[in-house]
Amino acid sequence: MTLSHGFSHLAMPGPTVIPDRVLQAMHRPSPDIYSGELVDQSDALYNDLKRVANTNGDAIIYIGNGHAGWEGALINTLQPGDRILALYTGRFGRGWAQMAEALGVEIESLDFGSNSPVDPDRVEAALRADTQHRLRAVITVQTDTSTSIRNDIPAIREAIDNAKHPALFMVDCIASLGCEPYHMDAWGVDVTVAACQKGLMTPPGLAFNFLNAKAKARQAELTHVSQYWDWAQRLKEEHFYQKFSGTPPTHHLFALREALNMIHEDGIEQVWRRHSVFAETVWAAVDAWSEDGPLRLHIPNPEHRSTAVTTIVAGDGNGPRIRQWCIDKLGVTLGYGLPIGELASDRPDNLFRIGHMGHVTPTGLLGSLGCVDAALTALDIAHGDNALNCATNKIASSITD
Repeated sequence: MTLSHGFSHLAMPGPTVIPDRVLQAMHRPSPDIYSGELVDQSDALYNDLKRVANTNGDAIIYIGNGHAGWEGALINTLQPGDRILALYTGRFGRGWAQMAEALGVEIESLDFGSNSPVDPDRVEAALRADTQHRLRAVITVQTDTSTSIRNDIPAIREAIDNAKHPALFMVDCIASLGCEPYHMDAWGVDVTVAACQKGLMTPPGLAFNFLNAKAKARQAELTHVSQYWDWAQRLKEEHFYQKFSGTPPTHHLFALREALNMIHEDGIEQVWRRHSVFAETVWAAVDAWSEDGPLRLHIPNPEHRSTAVTTIVAGDGNGPRIRQWCIDKLGVTLGYGLPIGELASDRPDNLFRIGHMGHVTPTGLLGSLGCVDAALTALDIAHGDNALNCATNKIASSITD
């Protein structure tokens, strides 16, 4: 017996639900890439994209996923033999560093475990110890999608400044852009990496680099930059398609244009507020489930939790069981657990994730929580009662006239 019928629902941390307006914006024939609507809207598109990151710097759009954004940032700022400081709070900071290592960059790392954010004091100490300033960059993530840790980006910037270190500060916002508060210029970030398939509500296929003058000056020092990834080539004003090193991703750009319209119609601060409410709604439900049984929030301190994704410890190999039951019986797709640490509770089969990023609605979120609640009952997994009441109370208390 299954009740999965009609539209399925994505409650995973990317790709996220695509709004009807975004889908409809893509539903058109191939456009002229030399003149007309696509070309005419390009300046406004880039400017509105930069508004989401709160930067007056430059924006680069690559055809690719978030890993493409990682590579673009690395290739334009580093060369073989350079050394960087990589800050790990889960799987994705480590993945970015591994890509740098494959490009011939030496890695010095600080690992903060799987349920704690970056400690700025340790960062400052590592930078002070680098008296010859061999470290060319500090890289980290704002939200690690695997652990659901949120790092304090301004505090890390302060640590770099306190150490009086000239390293570039590079931040991965793939999971957080458009979900978490982010002020690239005010927070002193030199390079931001992001992608379109999470908070920006667009089908996977676009990666972004945002860069300031310091990052551009660093690139100018390099002897070799791959032509495709080259920021300088893409920032030339010769023609629109120069920005893409060839044919632009036409329909993705139409989709992104409509997604940005939706974000700015609401206002970015309202978008951030909505994500915060939805995150707290999930936390309230999990706290109720945790009163009896193995379920608990992976990140104990609310101040350290992402408002884009929540990682849940289900225990005893229950993560895949809950996830598969929701898919098969109810048509709801949760995020699967990723390997994130050395503890038994950190094994992927003990975890699942709920994404609350992008085009999330109260009906979709409360429905997803209800489906998890049904799965716990059907699979005879011990859990506390009243989770759905706690979730709906959180929604209700957030509404102001």
